[in-house]
Amino acid sequence: MAKAQKEEPITNVETSDGGDAVDQEQQNVPDSIGLNELAVLAQIVDLATQRGAFRANELTQVGAVYDKLNTFLTFIKQQQEERESAQEESSAETGEK
Repeated sequence: MAKAQKEEPITNVETSDGGDAVDQEQQNVPDSIGLNELAVLAQIVDLATQRGAFRANELTQVGAVYDKLNTFLTFIKQQQEERESAQEESSAETGEK
């Protein structure tokens, strides 16, 4: 299995003439992956496992990555729900005054 290369994030770089080089560098940046795509990826891994797409010796690694992904998605969902409830509470308090 080939090792994935880690890409360095692009930082705000100014050129010597005072111009901003970020615009040129951002053209080479691929689209980011959203939470919906990550959730679909977790479903794909689950389905592929059910269909026997992985060898027995690969299941440990696949399961570990799936668990990390699922934990991350659950954490983000909880944060979003907490943020929404806090916004609803602050809206309700503002409306009561």
